[in-house]
Amino acid sequence: MTVRIRLSRGGSKKHPYYRVVAADQRAPRDGRFIEKLGSFNPLLPQDHQDRLVLDVEKVKAWLAKGAQPTDRLQKLFANLGLCEAPKIGNQPKKSAPKAKALERIKEKEEKARAAAEAAAAEAAAAEAATESVEA
Repeated sequence: MTVRIRLSRGGSKKHPYYRVVAADQRAPRDGRFIEKLGSFNPLLPQDHQDRLVLDVEKVKAWLAKGAQPTDRLQKLFANLGLCEAPKIGNQPKKSAPKAKALERIKEKEEKARAAAEAAAAEAAAAEAATESVEA
């Protein structure tokens, strides 16, 4: 029996609310579970204290027993320091910028660099002018 720590959905349509549960891997998502470990409300702001409410001792006990958290919970647990963050796999090359987009990015960088150089030269000229007036 493989135990997973996962989210069990509750709440109404368009208003999700999740219970953090330890459940058998073969059990349905919202079905039978072994133990409730906390709750997760994704509608609250990220810094809100009630967004993720956990019984940390129970979570640590289940992780020590070998329970595997899902990717979403692994991210949340990593923020609390309970486990390591999941490794991000290879990003698809299909979403990488194409040739024209790369050209536009280079042009913007060159324009920004030229503007910064012009501003620096102008500031140096203005500084030199104020020094010559003072002298």
